[in-house]
Amino acid sequence: MTEKILLAHGDGGSLTHQLVREVFRAAFNDPALEAEEDAALLDAPSKHVRMSTDTFVIHPLEFPGGDIGKLAVTGTVNDLAVTGAEPRYLSVGFVLEEGLELSLLKRIVQSMAETAREAGVRIVAGDTKVVEKGRCDGIYINTCGIGFQEDVERLHVTSICPGDRVIINGGVAEHAVAVLAMRAGIHSSTGLLSDCQALNKIIQGLLHRFQTIRFMRDPTRGGIATTLKEIAELAKVNITIAEEQIPIKPEVQGALEILGMEPYYMANEGKVIIIVSPEEAEEVVTFLRDAQGQRMACEIGYVTEGTGNVLLQTPYGGTRNLKRMAGTPLPRIC
Repeated sequence: MTEKILLAHGDGGSLTHQLVREVFRAAFNDPALEAEEDAALLDAPSKHVRMSTDTFVIHPLEFPGGDIGKLAVTGTVNDLAVTGAEPRYLSVGFVLEEGLELSLLKRIVQSMAETAREAGVRIVAGDTKVVEKGRCDGIYINTCGIGFQEDVERLHVTSICPGDRVIINGGVAEHAVAVLAMRAGIHSSTGLLSDCQALNKIIQGLLHRFQTIRFMRDPTRGGIATTLKEIAELAKVNITIAEEQIPIKPEVQGALEILGMEPYYMANEGKVIIIVSPEEAEEVVTFLRDAQGQRMACEIGYVTEGTGNVLLQTPYGGTRNLKRMAGTPLPRIC
């Protein structure tokens, strides 16, 4: 028989305490949680603090290459890392639906714990709420991440200059396609996997080695087109990218063709866009390719003077003006 969570909505007594002790604290195993205080006491190695928050509502809760727990940790870690901060602490809030399988919850919590350890961050505070059946669709997770940064002027969108190069660390659209293919029952002989991963160690390595990295951003919901459009508008420049240079795994391209969708607006959860000077661009690509799992890293475009446009050069000599994503072509993706 499948084990279920039988907590009632609003139950804050012994059953909730047992759930927190046996599932969450057992997995996260952090001294800050053992103290059982209303607020965690943390060390602050720098006076410059970065904080990010996000809420994750993906369906299905488990997907090829990850689950909502892994996604919650990596998404928050990456949001901090691309600013140049070193992620250190996370808080997590769970909204659980009555009747949730306890075995599923344990897998997701364990996945969060393992992902946090691999990323070198601590889960130091949390909260759990239970809602009535039909009000939550399983699990929602909210996170808050804290990181520290010595040089807050190191990365800024105003540093972007005409002539700078645009680099991405691997194939695009992998997260969205993996989730959508699972929903649609599409199978690939080589496997469609989400790229969900923490990027903070790779990013810290980049920043330590290369001094002319201007700006970074992770192209999650809205894909590379929306992310580049935001960067171009903030920097008051144009960005041109070449369609033939955008890295896409063959199995991802095949699924996109079946689904009739373009890769430019598809969500990524393990990718970073890097704007760097032309002098260091080639070395940045080489560095990324030498890192584990980044063999498809490449330069995809360049910056010119302009007013915030993103231009896609097609193989046939034409040019498309890419806008921000409009609507919700793929809901509940992250």
